[in-house]
Amino acid sequence: MAGHLSVVKSRSKFNLSNKKFAIVVAEWNEEITEPLFQGAYNALLELGVKNQNIIRKNVPGSFELPLAAQWEAEKKDIAAVICLGCVIQGDTPHFDYVCQGVTYGIMKVSLKTNKPMAFGVLTTLNKQQAIDRAGGKLGNKGEEAAVTVVKMLEMK
Repeated sequence: MAGHLSVVKSRSKFNLSNKKFAIVVAEWNEEITEPLFQGAYNALLELGVKNQNIIRKNVPGSFELPLAAQWEAEKKDIAAVICLGCVIQGDTPHFDYVCQGVTYGIMKVSLKTNKPMAFGVLTTLNKQQAIDRAGGKLGNKGEEAAVTVVKMLEMK
């Protein structure tokens, strides 16, 4: 689809065979975060990353993503971190606080560690919007997140 990053066209121009990537996945809304993980994982493989160089770490929810991302990014052998989660709006302002904290936290970790971080956190109004972005009619934002960190590595 035009306008989507989630079309892995070919291998990266960059040799990724010796690069390690961490994928931090929120367990909350697992029916959404699992397809996001599969999209990111498959995209990295397609871009030339070796299976053994993809490290998955699970966290309870999206709010925990920044700290886990920081722990992974602080490891010298990790080239980039992909953060995957899903926050669906409810009836309280909880949604706003979680989304703001996660967004700011992931950005801060990226700047602090000087490593690419992908914000693969869906912030949707309802479950259907999340499904549409986790391999549904609007692509897979996990795949897009993987492509994003590779493009950022190529810039460096």
